[in-house]
Amino acid sequence: MMVLIVMFYRQNLHLEYSQQFQTLFREWDIDIQKAQEQEEKLANMFQEQRKSLQQARIVQNQRLKKIQNLYEQFLKSMEELEKDHDRLLTDEQNEVRQEMAKLQDKIMVETVSSVYLVLRMLREFPSWRSG
Repeated sequence: MMVLIVMFYRQNLHLEYSQQFQTLFREWDIDIQKAQEQEEKLANMFQEQRKSLQQARIVQNQRLKKIQNLYEQFLKSMEELEKDHDRLLTDEQNEVRQEMAKLQDKIMVETVSSVYLVLRMLREFPSWRSG
């Protein structure tokens, strides 16, 4: 009888601990599954973040290329503007030289005419010479 009681007690003890272990193992499995799900979520978030950063880098590179192109266009425009300014300045200088030459010619003609007029007057009115 004692053997039966000990066996019964062992079975109960074994059953009780088995159930506790089964519950703990089930909870442990659930925790492991949750951890795996969290790991997958983190991996997905990491992939999304990586894609987002790659897209941002692509956009930044495109903008940088646009800035470089715009800068090159600006430099070309400034060079063309400088050339146009030099041409305009040269044209203006030539025009001023031509106008000065015309004025010098006009002054020379007027001076010669004035000298001829004075000489003619001196010839016509000799009394003016002795003054």
